[in-house]
Amino acid sequence: MQRRHLLIGIAAAAAGSLLLRPADRGAPHDAYFAALNRLLKAQGYGRPTLLIDLDRLERNAARLQASIAAGKQLRLVAKSLPSLPLLQWLQQRTGSTRVMSFHQPFLNALAAALPATDILLGKPMPVRAAETFYRRLDARGGFNPATQLQWLVDTPERLAQYQQLARSLGTRMRVSLEIDVGLHRGGLSAPEQLDALLATIAADSDHLAFAGFMGYDAHVGKIPPLLESRDTSYARANGTYRAFIERARAHATKPDIAALTLNGAGSPTFRLHGADSPLNDVSVGSALVKPTDFDLALLADFEPAAFIATPVLKAMDWLHLPGVAALGDLWAMWDGNRRRSYFIYGGKWMAQFASPAGLADNGLYGSSSNQAIVNASPSVNLAVDDHVFLRPTQSEAVLLQFGDLLAVRGDGSGGYAIAGHWPVLTPAHDGDVSPATPSA
Repeated sequence: MQRRHLLIGIAAAAAGSLLLRPADRGAPHDAYFAALNRLLKAQGYGRPTLLIDLDRLERNAARLQASIAAGKQLRLVAKSLPSLPLLQWLQQRTGSTRVMSFHQPFLNALAAALPATDILLGKPMPVRAAETFYRRLDARGGFNPATQLQWLVDTPERLAQYQQLARSLGTRMRVSLEIDVGLHRGGLSAPEQLDALLATIAADSDHLAFAGFMGYDAHVGKIPPLLESRDTSYARANGTYRAFIERARAHATKPDIAALTLNGAGSPTFRLHGADSPLNDVSVGSALVKPTDFDLALLADFEPAAFIATPVLKAMDWLHLPGVAALGDLWAMWDGNRRRSYFIYGGKWMAQFASPAGLADNGLYGSSSNQAIVNASPSVNLAVDDHVFLRPTQSEAVLLQFGDLLAVRGDGSGGYAIAGHWPVLTPAHDGDVSPATPSA
């Protein structure tokens, strides 16, 4: 009887073990990624590449335009779209000539290559960076910072620094004031703080001009709902913004509120800013290429348009762990999703696997930015020189890591064709650049 119970227990354990074994998560590339794979094998760089799908990007641009409320202007965010041809292509599709910039070398590049652009700084810059911008600006290029550029000021001390710089250069600096609408990352926190700043600006109109406000509401929707709902956060942020506008309106210097830039929002929140919003200038960047950090309910209809593609260097059966080969064999026997090992060109990016389905890093083998190991089931069926595709988690840093962006378009017959090779902005871009001339 005891033996029978033992056999039943062993059988039950074996059955339970089989039930717990991971299911096969692998699959070959779908039609979309298979077409991109064929293109890259035939015409690609043979190295990790950042692809921009222009068909998807164009559809996202149309969605964006349709989402901007009446009375508000779109401002493209350069840090999230860090390529002059990419920005120019989007300017042509959206009709926007407004850009937000966050980096001095990129600011000089924008001024040189896109001289008709209106630029707002997205963060307060050290006065030394501002001085460098003016020193490296080619006045013959057509960009006039006295009318086209807004520096961001967060404190009286920074305003004093900019005032001294403007006097030394014999120029006039337009300044927008950063206000804290709830993110608590700096900026003016109380409307009364406006008074002294506006008085200083008005008293030195030869060198300073009040251009508007910038209030970033990235916290909206990210606070745990038990603490504060998205609607409450949004209403609080707008209420704070309005309080600053009203304080400015009542100031003795009487600024022309209708002429000010009232900037705010971002990819996670721009669709919230309807007719009730105090903004007239809305910043958007990442939503257009939609990295994984922007897989949000408010952007559900936007399509991922940026992918890392990298070649498979080595493909082998099973999992060969150094020093513990038996452990690798047992793991692969238990989990069929570890029965193929691929070493890819590069790795360790801020990205998530997109295709084929079922790819996984191997934590036991270790990570590598040179030849990362990727495990999968035999269902994946990759070969050497095929490509693995990943989605960046963000665009502002990742898009800068691969050299020229490879712009692609559908060819009308189920395949894809290369539409352009678009340089990205680099720290060397301090104004010595040619105008952007994107194809497609």
